Amino acid sequence: MTKPLLRLAAVTVVGMLALAACSSDAGTEGSTVGGTDAAPSEVRLGLALSTLNNPFFVSLRDGAQAAADEAGVELVVTDARDDATQQADQVQNFSAQQLDAVLINPVDSDAAGAMLAPLVQSGTPIVAVDRAVNGAEVDSFIASDNVAGGKLAAEALAAAIGETGKVIVLQGVAGTSASRERGQGFSEGIAAFPNIEVVAMQPADFDRAKGLDVATNLLQANPDVVGIFAENDEMALGAIQALGSRAGTDVFVVGFDGTDDGVAAIDAGTLYASIAQQPEALGRAAVEAALALVAGEPVEATVGVPVVVLSAQSAS
Repeated sequence: MTKPLLRLAAVTVVGMLALAACSSDAGTEGSTVGGTDAAPSEVRLGLALSTLNNPFFVSLRDGAQAAADEAGVELVVTDARDDATQQADQVQNFSAQQLDAVLINPVDSDAAGAMLAPLVQSGTPIVAVDRAVNGAEVDSFIASDNVAGGKLAAEALAAAIGETGKVIVLQGVAGTSASRERGQGFSEGIAAFPNIEVVAMQPADFDRAKGLDVATNLLQANPDVVGIFAENDEMALGAIQALGSRAGTDVFVVGFDGTDDGVAAIDAGTLYASIAQQPEALGRAAVEAALALVAGEPVEATVGVPVVVLSAQSAS
């Protein structure tokens, strides 16, 4: 199976995103962005990312940047390096810069509420992307359907191991909605298979190196494991490294994100499947929502971007 075949399943869904729009008043002078009175070059958006040490978020940034470039607006991007305190400082700087709108991919969904409070009070439009914000009301939340994706992952892993055996779960960053929702979906999905037992669950922080370390330890403690679900492809690739020649033969691994490296591992036969998000579509939709909000247009409170299963079987 070839990589292009896999990619056929992950078609862009930007055109499917329902962002309600109102027409701008007739007679407005000068060029506009979505109806805003500011010239495109004067509109400035801030994008606070949890990390750029992950290809998924690099793709999300690229999608957001492409949308900003097409609209002729400035996009200020920050990288919190998975540090909630650093992200709080970056958001505070956004507030001081009086940006027209702020897009945030939280390091910690619970911590994000307090850091966004000044922006909420000032009436600055806020769009959460990929991960929810708890404790503050944002204007729109752009995300993949992580619960549905977790269920798809459970079904894929069950198929790989013949619906029987012991499995382990590599969890993402604690406190993130993505990890909670993917874990919830997987737990709900795997419950439909009574002969499958989840023998261990441990965070590896969405990181490949940590995925390697955690998987190594869990496999040593549970040598008869036949399946691994990792809540992102980076951890899945770490688990594959821990498994060595056992990956795809004795032990089957399912990841989440559909990254290029994940697709390559599916092609190589070491990764059984990945639940494919569309990070470029997420980033693009977030910018489009922010521009609509700047223009005073109504935006859906939640915009869901579909996920699909990528596997050798799904593309055959």
